[in-house]
Amino acid sequence: MARNVAQKLIEAHLVEGEMKPGEPIAITIDQTLTQDATGTMVMLELEAMGLERVKTELSAQYVDHNLIQGDNKNPDDHLFLQSSAARLGVWFSRAGNGVSHPTHQQHFSKPGKTLLGSDSHTPAAGSMGMLAIGAGGIDVAMAMAGEPFHLKMPEIWGVKLTNKLKDWVSAKDVILEMLRRHGVDGGTGRIIEYYGPGLESLSAMDRHVIANMGAELGATSSVFPSDEAVKRFLTAVGRADDWQELKADEGADYDVHETIDLANVEPLIAKPSSPGNVVPVREVAGEPLSQAYIGSSANPGYRDFAIAAAMVKGRQIHDWVSFDVNPTSRSILETLVRDGHVASLLAAGARLHQAGCNGCIGMGQAPANDTNSLRTTPRNFPGRSGTREDRVFLCSPETATASALRGEITDPRDLDFDYPRIEEPDSPIINTQNLFAPLKEEEARKVKLIKGPNIESLPEFEPLDDNLELPILVKAEDDVSTDEIMPAGSEVLPYRSNIPKIADFVFRGVDEDYVKKAKDKGDHIVVAGDNYGQGSSREHAAIAPRYLGLRIVIAKSFARIHWQNLINFGVLPLTFASEDDYDKLEAGQSLSFEGLHDALQQDTLKAKGEHGEIDLKHGLSPRQLEVLLAGGLINWMRNNKEAA
Repeated sequence: MARNVAQKLIEAHLVEGEMKPGEPIAITIDQTLTQDATGTMVMLELEAMGLERVKTELSAQYVDHNLIQGDNKNPDDHLFLQSSAARLGVWFSRAGNGVSHPTHQQHFSKPGKTLLGSDSHTPAAGSMGMLAIGAGGIDVAMAMAGEPFHLKMPEIWGVKLTNKLKDWVSAKDVILEMLRRHGVDGGTGRIIEYYGPGLESLSAMDRHVIANMGAELGATSSVFPSDEAVKRFLTAVGRADDWQELKADEGADYDVHETIDLANVEPLIAKPSSPGNVVPVREVAGEPLSQAYIGSSANPGYRDFAIAAAMVKGRQIHDWVSFDVNPTSRSILETLVRDGHVASLLAAGARLHQAGCNGCIGMGQAPANDTNSLRTTPRNFPGRSGTREDRVFLCSPETATASALRGEITDPRDLDFDYPRIEEPDSPIINTQNLFAPLKEEEARKVKLIKGPNIESLPEFEPLDDNLELPILVKAEDDVSTDEIMPAGSEVLPYRSNIPKIADFVFRGVDEDYVKKAKDKGDHIVVAGDNYGQGSSREHAAIAPRYLGLRIVIAKSFARIHWQNLINFGVLPLTFASEDDYDKLEAGQSLSFEGLHDALQQDTLKAKGEHGEIDLKHGLSPRQLEVLLAGGLINWMRNNKEAA
C-alpha cells in the first residue's frame, strides 16, 4: 500500500493499535527534548519514578527559557537540570547556548526518527523528515523511561506547495497563510504533511519556520520529506552521514487535501491577540509601532537575521522604535558575526540580546504599554510578552525590519530598495563548547543532584471520587491559552519547580479572584468554550489548578496537549453533548455526579445542576480512564509497579 511520509514514520514506530484516524495508538520514541521551563518537572517526575538512566537513543535538556538571573531561583534550577542530565545520561545545553529547537536541529535531528518534546514547538523538527510531537512533561518522562507514547491516530493533511515565493515574501508568510485560512484549531487531530514542487525552493530552515508554527493550528505535528534540502543542511553542519531519503510513495494519498500556490502568497501579519487573526500587511500599513523584534524558535535561522542585517545596512532604525535582535543559538550568532551581519545590525541601532527564548516567553524585551510590537515569534496571546496591555503582531523578518526602518507597519514590498538575496551558509560555525555529552553510566551514578531551596517535590494527588458535588469557579470563553491559565514571564516562571508557589498565579489573566476562591471552596469545576488550553505544552497549567482543587473541566473542545495533561494529573476533561448547555452554566452554580466510576465506562454521562441534567462526553481510551481514576499517571505507574 502506498504510504505518505507521516504514515511511514508512524508505521515504523507503531507498537499498539491500528493506523485508522481517531483510533488509540502507541509509538516508540527515539529522542526526547526538554527545556528548562518544563524540564525541571520532568526531572522531578523521573526522580519520583526512580529512573537511573534514560532508555531513549538520545535525550537532550536545554536551558533556553528562564535566562534572567534576577535572584537565585533560575540559576539554582539550571544547576539542578545540569546535575540531573549528568546523572541520567542526557545531553545538556547550558544557558546561552541556544533555543532548543534550532539547536536540536543542528546537532541531533535525524530523518526517520521520532522525537517527543515537553515544548509545544517540538514539531519544528518535522522539517528534517522526523515525526516530532509536543507533549506534557510527564509523557516525555515516560518516553525517557522507555515507555511508548500514546495518542489517537491523526488524520494526515496533505498540503501541496506549487511555484515559489516572490521577493519580500518568506516562509513565515506561508504558515501565516495556513492560519489565515484555518484559524488556531484548524489542525486539531491532524498531522500536516507538506509536499509538491514548491518544496524545491524552501531550505531546511524555511521548513523549520513552517513546521514550528503548525502548533498554532493545533496540529499534532507537521512533516516534510527528507530530500536534497535536508541533505544540504546536514552536510553543512557536518552530519552528512545522518541523512537518508524519506519521501511519500508514488500514489500515496491523504485524508485531507490542500494546495498553496507560493507565488500567490503575500506579506501577512497576525493582529493582536491571536496567531489566527491574520490579514495582509497592507491592511494595517501605516499604524505606528514602538518595537520590532527579530528571532525566536519560529524564525531561528541564519537567513532570518541576515536578511534583516542586509535590509538595515547603511540605514538607521526609526528614532521611536526599539529594534530587538534575539539570536537563537551561539553558533548562528558567531556565524553572523563572522559574515559581518551583526556589525550592520548594531550600526543601524539594533539591541542585541543573548541567545535564548527571551521575549518570546516574556523573559525581557517586554514592549511599552498599549503600543504596537511587531515580532517574528510564534504567539501573541494577551500578556505573553510580559506587558499586560500588549499589542503584539506576528510577522516575517522582512515585515518587522521594514517597519522598524519606517517607524510604522510597512509592507516590505513598498521599500525603495531591492530585495537582498540571502542563502543559508555552506560552512556555518559549529560551536559545541556549551553542549555537554552524557557521562558514562559508571561516572553518572556518582553525580549528586543539586537542589536549590526553591525546588519542591511533586505534590501527591488522590484518586477521583465516585460521587462529587462541585462548584463552578470559572466560566471562560473560547481559545483560552495555557498562558492565560498559567502565566509565563519573568515573575512567574522562576517558580516552575515549586507548585505551591506557582499556583498563586493560576488564571491571573482570566479571574483575579480564582486562587482565593479555590482555597476557600476546595474541589471545583472550570467551564470553558472551544479550544481550551491552546498554546504551550506546560503541564503547570494542569498541575497548579489541580493543586488548588480542580477536579473537572467541562469545555466545548480541548487543545490536544492540555487535554492529555489534565488526564495525566487526575483532572477529568469533559465536553458538552450539546453546546447549548454551555450557556446554561455560570460561575457560582454547582454540578453533582453520582456513580462516576461506572458512568465513565460509557462515553456519555450526566451531571445534575440548577437546570436539570446535562449530557456530557469524555472520549477517553481505557488506558486514559485507568490513569484518571488512579488520580494521575504517577499514581497509575506506582499502582502497576506494586501489582507487578
